[in-house]
Amino acid sequence: MTKDEARKRIEELSEVIDNHNYKYYVLAQPSISDYDFDMLMNELIALEKEFPELALPTSPTQRVGGDLTKEFPTVKHRYPMLSLANSYNRDEIIDFIKRIEKTIDEPVEFVCELKFDGVSISLTYEHGILIRAVTRGDGTQGDEVTANIKTIHSVPLKLHGDYPDFLEMRGEVIMPHDSFNKINAERDELGLPLFANPRNATAGTIKLQDSREAASRRLDNYCYYMMMDNLPYQTHYQSLMAAKEWGFNISQHMRVCRNIDEIEDFINYWDEKRRNLPFDIDGIVIKVNSFAQREVLGITAKSPRWAIAYKFKAEQVSTKLLSVDFQVGRHGTITPVANLEPVLLAGTTVKRATLNNADFIKQLDLHYDDIVKVEKGGEIIPKIVGIDLEKRKKDSKPVEFITKCPECGSSLIQNEGEAAWYCPNSMGCPPQIKGRIEHFISRKAMNIESLGEGKIEVIFDNHLINNYADLYDLTYDKLYGLEKTETFIDETSLFPETVTRKVSFKEKTVNNILNSLIKSREVPFARVLYALGIREIGETTAKILANEMGSIDNLINASLEELTAINTIGPTIAQSIRDFFDDERNIEIINRLKAAGLQFSQEKKATSSENQVLAGKTIVVSGVFANFSRDGIKQKIEDLGGKNAASISSKTDFVVAGEKMGPEKRKKAEALGIKMLTEEEFIEMINK
Repeated sequence: MTKDEARKRIEELSEVIDNHNYKYYVLAQPSISDYDFDMLMNELIALEKEFPELALPTSPTQRVGGDLTKEFPTVKHRYPMLSLANSYNRDEIIDFIKRIEKTIDEPVEFVCELKFDGVSISLTYEHGILIRAVTRGDGTQGDEVTANIKTIHSVPLKLHGDYPDFLEMRGEVIMPHDSFNKINAERDELGLPLFANPRNATAGTIKLQDSREAASRRLDNYCYYMMMDNLPYQTHYQSLMAAKEWGFNISQHMRVCRNIDEIEDFINYWDEKRRNLPFDIDGIVIKVNSFAQREVLGITAKSPRWAIAYKFKAEQVSTKLLSVDFQVGRHGTITPVANLEPVLLAGTTVKRATLNNADFIKQLDLHYDDIVKVEKGGEIIPKIVGIDLEKRKKDSKPVEFITKCPECGSSLIQNEGEAAWYCPNSMGCPPQIKGRIEHFISRKAMNIESLGEGKIEVIFDNHLINNYADLYDLTYDKLYGLEKTETFIDETSLFPETVTRKVSFKEKTVNNILNSLIKSREVPFARVLYALGIREIGETTAKILANEMGSIDNLINASLEELTAINTIGPTIAQSIRDFFDDERNIEIINRLKAAGLQFSQEKKATSSENQVLAGKTIVVSGVFANFSRDGIKQKIEDLGGKNAASISSKTDFVVAGEKMGPEKRKKAEALGIKMLTEEEFIEMINK
């Protein structure tokens, strides 16, 4: 394919994929299968890889992420992002409307919208292209998070239709419940603290340094306010309908109301129906529809006089604290959990609530038998938010955080700067051992499905395994005939019941287990590395490490400096890797897994060019480039045999410095005497 043919096809594919993205994520009307869409995207990715200089700044491939952002520059808002006055009762809404009617002599229309529970964002478009995404910050200035926002499929990278040359759209970035539940399940597997609610998870996601990780979290965005000089519309509703035509995701749950009765009907409806939504809302926003009337009403120093937010009251119940369990995670983290008298809350029976950590218990001044107030944080996770002190028994005892592991008796430790306490007995504490083995056999790791449903616990209780290397010493004679009857509470229904389950190892079960173990020897290195359960190492990081290091031996021998030179590997992850491999017990287990035949190496990614002019070079890319996208220039470096690094060190051969290069990187490069090439010098080098 010639360069001109490639350019034409890239433009054609970009337009087609953008159209399908709009139909799928905004209109919810997909017109092709997922497979056909993937084929189009794969073709575009391949063309951009072959011709990186042709990649468009608005390419749909930016949705998958790839940029690494160490700093989020502060940007001043062209139009201040004001906060809304909040109301918690209907009388305040009536007063708000009466104040407006006293000022405005003519009839007033209001637009009622859902108040999304997420993170506010300002999107700037010039000539129909998204050029900047900035958080609210203090209302005057915020952080630029463009790379992460570009990964959100409902945010248009390029507008279509009769759009103006310049506009800003204000919106709310949210995390749907499905995405939130998936992330917390993954964090639980990794032994990481769970997000309290989707809003917190959203805030953390848009400030991630790796936009690939942000892309994997599947955020969404709804726009609710258009800003530009000399708006050509008379009403807010008209402006949003126009924005919808240009490609913005505008909520369909919006209504024009003409009196307090219609407004109250809207509030009452969504106060009841909000639990049916696939995302969180925490209230209703009421705005004057007419822009001319808004001008008359004006704004205060902090908020507009033409809008107000009605906040729903979180559903809250009171119940008795019966006891506190201290659970041990697979990385040794101690999590306190409150056991409560069963109570119905937001449609489900709640019997347990998280207590977070020792500091949380101390701040609450929690006592046994207290009558506690329970809410569902973000409508998802039950949490204790207060205590009815008037009902506290005089002889009640305070809840004390434990000092020794409840499972193995080891003295707990606390890392500097962390709130959590840990059991350090990683190799001798039963929940940690079983947790690591269960992670090892999980679907995304070694995928040994036949060992699920309580079988690991039976094998462990019979002293046949003490680590995951022991799995490969299991035989038919050791397993056949094992059995255990266990009783547990089935909490999947509204009315939990006690269920008895028998786990038995008969001929078919044992053969399935042994066959699964044999098949697991074919699992590729990246998944084996993830299966080891190294703290901070998730699926994506494991793939990066496997691609960069090539083998477990290279990883074992890598220094902290070598690890942090790998793209996306920071000091915390690097130290975690070193801590794991510096433990001789882990090395012994790995040697046993090697002997069992597991895959601990892989070939380096094949390069797409015979020209290896950058072979052996470690290169840092920083800034914005005219002829390459950020991913494009990094791919070019890899194709030519070079290695991309996220940070500058003494091992950096040179820096490719584009416009807006990070000042800290420039300063460090100059201090270390690292050569900096302009984009033109880099192109000249690789062409030679």
